[in-house]
Amino acid sequence: MTLEASRTARPALDAPLTEDEIEAAHRRIEGAAIVTPLVPTLDGRTHLKLECLQPYGSYKIRGATNAVRARIEVDGEVDTIISASAGNFGQAVAAAAQAYGLKCIIHAPDIAARVKIESLKRLGAEVREHSFARWWEIMQSRETGEKGVFIHPVAEREVIAGAATLGDELMDDLPNARTIYVPFGGGGLISGIAQAVKARNPSCRIVAVESEVSIPLKAAFEAGKPVTVERGPSFIDGMGSTGVLEDMWPLLQRVVDDVVVVSVAEVSEAVNRLLQEHHVVAEGAGAAALAAAAHDPAHNTIAIVSGGNIDWPVLEKIVAFKR
Repeated sequence: MTLEASRTARPALDAPLTEDEIEAAHRRIEGAAIVTPLVPTLDGRTHLKLECLQPYGSYKIRGATNAVRARIEVDGEVDTIISASAGNFGQAVAAAAQAYGLKCIIHAPDIAARVKIESLKRLGAEVREHSFARWWEIMQSRETGEKGVFIHPVAEREVIAGAATLGDELMDDLPNARTIYVPFGGGGLISGIAQAVKARNPSCRIVAVESEVSIPLKAAFEAGKPVTVERGPSFIDGMGSTGVLEDMWPLLQRVVDDVVVVSVAEVSEAVNRLLQEHHVVAEGAGAAALAAAAHDPAHNTIAIVSGGNIDWPVLEKIVAFKR
């Protein structure tokens, strides 16, 4: 079966995930991803899902591994895997490709954390760095001018199903969760978590978290459609763009209950809090959900600490400033 045929045979991106798809994802990622702990904050109100402890420091190992292995299962012979990533998804794709002896090409924005870019290269990936504008064009079009199987870091059913395995774990550990705060980059993580969680706990609220430097999802909900927004500079490199992907918008409208915007200062405080109180290293996007949950007085809330790949000079500045 050709790649084009296999893609057209799959359900639409916004069609609900099936139990079979999520179970297949659990099977494919076994041995690559770990079941990460859910630990309470010191005040006991919020629970932290520590995806920063995954191999390569991010939840992305789930969706990337599922997508690569699914492509091999369905499409047979694959020579080259191509993706676009700010670093975390790219690392996970590169690791999965390396395990099968496949060539891997990752297109990254030039603002990506250096620790992520260096890790990509150590994993054998060929890295193409672009301006953020050009990188976002690739994210929207999937066109790179190179031959190979392109796996989108967000808008792929297998990537979303991989994220759904995280939602299953949350329900195993805290089935009466009231609200789950999820950092929003492109929507793959939150749409996977939401579908798995709401299948078992329909009353649980799923809240997307954006930072003040970029609010594409909040702007889209206010306008009723994806719109272009400004994206300012900050150390929070793993989330925020200039718009919501058109392919993802119908799904996000269905599964996201609310959007919360946090400041860069609040995210910095959350990075420091995770380090000081929990001995956990989190990147900006990874700490954003805790920054949002800190304003919620309710118990049984969950913050997804999505990744821990932060440049050490950035972390040193945050810790020094907070002393």
